[in-house]
Amino acid sequence: MTMTYELGDVVAERQLEAVAEDGARTPVTVRIGRPRPDRLSSHGDWCCPHQIAGLGEERAGAAFGVDSLQALLLSVYKLRLELSRRAQDARVRLDWLDQPDLGLKVDPEVHKLLE
Repeated sequence: MTMTYELGDVVAERQLEAVAEDGARTPVTVRIGRPRPDRLSSHGDWCCPHQIAGLGEERAGAAFGVDSLQALLLSVYKLRLELSRRAQDARVRLDWLDQPDLGLKVDPEVHKLLE
């Protein structure tokens, strides 16, 4: 069973493009909602909703953590995995400024190359 979550206030958004083999481009939007306490948790855990629009199912999902930062970071990680799976299923390449991992992974070594 797939759970649906309320996206709520959007705190971050990124516009990507799905690029087909023939070069056709389709917009894809990634949204992250404001982390909030998980109302079902008895331990004070947090929930961070997210959504991918323009590449399959548009229902909001979520990631969970022991605090708001962990929930946010896990939400970004989960988005990276989901975008990769959906792009593979749709046989498209995702693009955002030609950045590795669509700019959704911070790797200090990559930034050193840009200096």
